Amino acid sequence: MTTPVPFSAPVRGGDLAGGQWRADASGVPVLALHGITASHRAWHHVADALPGRRIVAPDLRGRGRSNALPGPWSLRDHADDQARVLDALGIERAFVVGHSMGAFVTVRFAAAHRDRVAGVVLVDGGLPLPHPEGLAPDEVAAAVLGPALARLEMRFADADAYADFWKAHPAIGPAWDDRVADYVAYDLVGTPPELRSSSSADAVAQNVLELDGSDGYDDDLAALPAPVDFLRAERGLLDQPEALYPRERVAALAQRMPALRVTEVAGLNHYTIVMTEAGAAQVAAVVAPRLAEADAAASVIAGADKEVTR
Repeated sequence: MTTPVPFSAPVRGGDLAGGQWRADASGVPVLALHGITASHRAWHHVADALPGRRIVAPDLRGRGRSNALPGPWSLRDHADDQARVLDALGIERAFVVGHSMGAFVTVRFAAAHRDRVAGVVLVDGGLPLPHPEGLAPDEVAAAVLGPALARLEMRFADADAYADFWKAHPAIGPAWDDRVADYVAYDLVGTPPELRSSSSADAVAQNVLELDGSDGYDDDLAALPAPVDFLRAERGLLDQPEALYPRERVAALAQRMPALRVTEVAGLNHYTIVMTEAGAAQVAAVVAPRLAEADAAASVIAGADKEVTR
């Protein structure tokens, strides 16, 4: 396991934290955006599956070591934070890969900062998730996230207790390895016996309300530059057969959005699509040729710029 090198970037209210792999690698960097209660350590496996590529992965506002940053924590706020990350690291354009809520941030970032985006891949996220009918706003988070939200209110006596919680998780437990263990250990904050997840429940609650495609989101999604790759995990958040995205819903959206290219990822769930070697290999199989295209386009642009300055 390669440990990412920490970085920080000045944003509204303080510094956004994160980590990067192979900061000196050539080619268009990957900006990797994690899920709603995750951190940059969720990208260990994908970073290993893309050797020789610079991977920049922030802790989104309200999560990980960015958990003390003040709200609001809207998708647009997250998107603006990513522009500041690229500024701080001297990156002009990045290829953006978003998982779960990070895919929604990817869409908002591409809409607000199109000149900073060399392409996008959405991993089991980014397509609107309608709110369950008949629920008040304060009930939506619990209905959509279930145990993931409940975990944020739990307290743990020590690090081993938190690791045991995750080892018993039906989606992640069977995939346990040193990279998952590092992800879990990194998420733990506080002092014993009141250790807890680093994710802010208020930030999570705000963001889950934004995943339904409202407030112009559908327009931002439709305006993404083609192609838009979407990887759909066959299984759900608790490894249940019901996926986060039913196949029929994705197919219907693909008919309305010609730029959307859907890759079915069989046998993996919402977590293991990025947090296992098998899942990361399938993500890398989609991302790698897109990166080659982005590198070629960057070379053409650089050559044209040289001609202009002669």
